[in-house]
Amino acid sequence: MANTNTAGFGLQPVMRVGNTPAIQGQSKYEIDAAETNAIYNGEPVKIDISASTGGYIVTAAAGTACVGVLNGVFYNATTTLKPTWSNYYPAATTPANSEDVTAFVNDDPLQEFMIGTDATLGATLALRKSKVGLTYATTAAAGSTTNGKSSLTLGISTAATTAKQLRLVRVAEDPENETQTAAYCSVIVKVNLHQYLVGSLATGI
Repeated sequence: MANTNTAGFGLQPVMRVGNTPAIQGQSKYEIDAAETNAIYNGEPVKIDISASTGGYIVTAAAGTACVGVLNGVFYNATTTLKPTWSNYYPAATTPANSEDVTAFVNDDPLQEFMIGTDATLGATLALRKSKVGLTYATTAAAGSTTNGKSSLTLGISTAATTAKQLRLVRVAEDPENETQTAAYCSVIVKVNLHQYLVGSLATGI
Protein backbone atom coordinates (compact mmCIF):
# COMPACT_ATOMS: atom_id res chain seq x y z
CA MET A 1 0.00 0.00 0.00
CA ALA A 2 1.34 3.45 -0.90
CA ASN A 3 1.75 6.23 1.62
CA THR A 4 -0.52 9.26 1.49
CA ASN A 5 2.42 11.62 1.06
CA THR A 6 3.66 11.89 -2.50
CA ALA A 7 6.43 14.41 -1.89
CA GLY A 8 8.89 15.38 0.81
CA PHE A 9 8.02 17.93 3.49
CA GLY A 10 11.43 18.71 4.97
CA LEU A 11 12.18 18.27 8.66
CA GLN A 12 9.35 18.83 11.14
CA PRO A 13 10.21 19.05 14.87
CA VAL A 14 8.41 16.46 17.00
CA MET A 15 9.52 15.04 20.35
CA ARG A 16 12.94 15.25 21.96
CA VAL A 17 15.44 12.46 22.61
CA GLY A 18 14.20 10.32 25.51
CA ASN A 19 10.61 10.87 24.36
CA THR A 20 10.45 14.07 26.38
CA PRO A 21 8.28 16.99 25.24
CA ALA A 22 10.01 19.37 22.85
CA ILE A 23 9.86 23.02 23.87
CA GLN A 24 10.08 24.02 20.19
CA GLY A 25 12.76 26.52 21.13
CA GLN A 26 14.02 28.71 18.33
CA SER A 27 17.19 30.77 18.39
CA LYS A 28 17.82 33.91 16.36
CA TYR A 29 20.57 33.91 13.76
CA GLU A 30 21.23 36.12 10.74
CA ILE A 31 21.18 35.57 6.99
CA ASP A 32 23.36 37.92 5.00
CA ALA A 33 21.38 40.49 3.06
CA ALA A 34 20.98 39.42 -0.60
CA GLU A 35 22.08 35.82 0.08
CA THR A 36 21.68 34.29 -3.38
CA ASN A 37 20.20 30.93 -2.35
CA ALA A 38 16.66 30.44 -1.07
CA ILE A 39 16.44 28.64 2.28
CA TYR A 40 13.20 26.78 2.86
CA ASN A 41 11.21 26.07 6.01
CA GLY A 42 12.27 22.65 7.32
CA GLU A 43 15.69 22.75 5.66
CA PRO A 44 18.94 22.00 7.54
CA VAL A 45 21.10 25.09 7.96
CA LYS A 46 24.59 25.75 9.27
CA ILE A 47 26.70 28.62 10.53
CA ASP A 48 29.10 29.60 7.77
CA ILE A 49 32.61 29.64 9.23
CA SER A 50 34.56 30.90 6.24
CA ALA A 51 36.95 33.78 6.92
CA SER A 52 35.29 36.18 4.50
CA THR A 53 31.57 35.37 4.87
CA GLY A 54 31.43 33.59 8.21
CA GLY A 55 28.87 34.07 10.95
CA TYR A 56 25.77 33.87 8.78
CA ILE A 57 23.23 31.08 8.33
CA VAL A 58 23.40 29.21 5.01
CA THR A 59 22.06 25.93 3.67
CA ALA A 60 23.81 22.87 5.13
CA ALA A 61 24.66 20.63 2.19
CA ALA A 62 23.32 17.08 2.32
CA GLY A 63 25.37 14.92 4.66
CA THR A 64 27.29 17.74 6.35
CA ALA A 65 27.14 19.27 9.82
CA CYS A 66 24.28 21.64 10.61
CA VAL A 67 23.18 23.83 13.50
CA GLY A 68 19.48 23.10 13.13
CA VAL A 69 16.44 23.56 10.90
CA LEU A 70 15.05 26.84 9.55
CA ASN A 71 11.58 27.79 10.79
CA GLY A 72 11.11 31.20 9.18
CA VAL A 73 12.64 34.66 8.81
CA PHE A 74 11.90 38.29 9.69
CA TYR A 75 13.05 41.49 7.99
CA ASN A 76 12.01 45.04 7.16
CA ALA A 77 10.77 45.10 3.57
CA THR A 78 12.61 47.44 1.19
CA THR A 79 9.52 48.73 -0.63
CA THR A 80 7.13 49.21 2.29
CA LEU A 81 9.63 49.54 5.16
CA LYS A 82 7.22 47.37 7.15
CA PRO A 83 8.23 44.47 9.42
CA THR A 84 7.77 41.31 7.36
CA TRP A 85 7.51 37.66 8.42
CA SER A 86 8.20 34.93 5.87
CA ASN A 87 7.88 31.17 6.25
CA TYR A 88 11.16 30.85 4.35
CA TYR A 89 14.03 32.97 3.04
CA PRO A 90 13.38 34.04 -0.59
CA ALA A 91 16.60 34.16 -2.61
CA ALA A 92 18.34 37.53 -2.88
CA THR A 93 16.15 39.26 -0.28
CA THR A 94 17.58 42.67 0.56
CA PRO A 95 15.86 44.30 3.56
CA ALA A 96 15.53 48.04 4.01
CA ASN A 97 18.82 49.87 4.65
CA SER A 98 20.68 46.68 3.60
CA GLU A 99 20.03 45.16 7.02
CA ASP A 100 20.55 41.47 7.56
CA VAL A 101 17.64 39.00 7.73
CA THR A 102 16.75 37.49 11.12
CA ALA A 103 16.46 33.69 10.88
CA PHE A 104 14.66 31.51 13.44
CA VAL A 105 16.26 28.08 13.79
CA ASN A 106 15.27 24.98 15.78
CA ASP A 107 18.79 24.37 17.09
CA ASP A 108 18.31 22.05 20.08
CA PRO A 109 20.96 19.30 19.60
CA LEU A 110 18.55 16.74 21.13
CA GLN A 111 15.53 17.68 19.02
CA GLU A 112 13.95 14.90 16.97
CA PHE A 113 12.39 15.55 13.58
CA MET A 114 9.97 13.77 11.27
CA ILE A 115 10.93 13.44 7.61
CA GLY A 116 9.74 11.40 4.64
CA THR A 117 11.94 8.83 2.92
CA ASP A 118 12.77 9.07 -0.77
CA ALA A 119 12.46 5.29 -1.24
CA THR A 120 11.36 2.08 0.44
CA LEU A 121 13.16 1.02 3.61
CA GLY A 122 13.46 -2.49 2.17
CA ALA A 123 11.50 -5.43 0.79
CA THR A 124 12.11 -7.67 3.81
CA LEU A 125 11.75 -7.14 7.54
CA ALA A 126 15.49 -7.68 8.01
CA LEU A 127 16.34 -5.00 5.45
CA ARG A 128 13.90 -2.56 6.98
CA LYS A 129 15.14 -3.09 10.53
CA SER A 130 18.75 -2.75 9.40
CA LYS A 131 18.10 0.86 8.34
CA VAL A 132 17.41 1.97 11.92
CA GLY A 133 20.42 3.46 13.69
CA LEU A 134 22.34 4.27 10.52
CA THR A 135 23.18 7.80 9.40
CA TYR A 136 21.92 9.46 6.22
CA ALA A 137 22.17 12.48 3.98
CA THR A 138 19.10 14.26 2.71
CA THR A 139 18.18 14.76 -0.91
CA ALA A 140 19.13 18.10 -2.49
CA ALA A 141 17.61 21.23 -0.97
CA ALA A 142 14.44 22.33 -2.77
CA GLY A 143 11.06 23.73 -1.84
CA SER A 144 7.98 25.75 -2.69
CA THR A 145 8.04 29.51 -3.18
CA THR A 146 4.27 29.44 -2.58
CA ASN A 147 4.19 28.09 0.97
CA GLY A 148 7.90 28.20 1.71
CA LYS A 149 8.08 24.54 2.75
CA SER A 150 11.11 22.39 1.99
CA SER A 151 10.53 19.28 -0.10
CA LEU A 152 13.71 17.42 0.81
CA THR A 153 13.57 13.79 1.95
CA LEU A 154 15.83 11.29 3.67
CA GLY A 155 18.11 9.70 1.09
CA ILE A 156 17.77 5.99 1.88
CA SER A 157 20.53 4.99 -0.56
CA THR A 158 23.00 7.11 1.44
CA ALA A 159 22.71 4.86 4.53
CA ALA A 160 26.08 4.46 6.24
CA THR A 161 27.71 3.51 9.50
CA THR A 162 30.03 6.50 9.08
CA ALA A 163 29.03 9.98 10.20
CA LYS A 164 26.39 11.71 8.09
CA GLN A 165 23.97 14.52 8.83
CA LEU A 166 20.96 12.61 10.25
CA ARG A 167 20.50 9.41 12.25
CA LEU A 168 17.37 7.31 11.75
CA VAL A 169 15.77 6.66 15.14
CA ARG A 170 12.52 4.87 14.28
CA VAL A 171 9.51 4.80 11.97
CA ALA A 172 7.05 7.54 12.92
CA GLU A 173 3.61 6.76 14.32
CA ASP A 174 1.90 8.24 11.29
CA PRO A 175 -0.88 5.82 10.23
CA GLU A 176 -1.29 7.28 6.74
CA ASN A 177 2.45 7.29 6.03
CA GLU A 178 4.01 4.32 7.79
CA THR A 179 4.19 1.82 4.92
CA GLN A 180 7.87 0.92 4.97
CA THR A 181 7.79 -0.83 1.60
CA ALA A 182 6.90 2.40 -0.22
CA ALA A 183 8.50 5.80 -0.68
CA TYR A 184 7.59 8.76 1.56
CA CYS A 185 7.34 6.71 4.71
CA SER A 186 7.47 9.06 7.72
CA VAL A 187 10.44 8.38 9.99
CA ILE A 188 11.97 10.03 13.05
CA VAL A 189 15.54 11.30 12.86
CA LYS A 190 17.97 13.25 15.02
CA VAL A 191 20.74 15.53 13.82
CA ASN A 192 23.89 13.42 13.98
CA LEU A 193 26.38 16.08 12.92
CA HIS A 194 25.31 19.05 15.03
CA GLN A 195 27.68 22.01 14.97
CA TYR A 196 27.42 22.43 18.74
CA LEU A 197 28.44 18.83 19.43
CA VAL A 198 30.87 17.58 16.79
CA GLY A 199 34.57 18.22 16.69
CA SER A 200 34.67 20.34 13.53
CA LEU A 201 32.11 23.00 12.69
CA ALA A 202 32.89 22.64 9.00
CA THR A 203 32.43 18.94 8.31
CA GLY A 204 31.53 17.16 11.55
CA ILE A 205 33.24 13.92 12.53
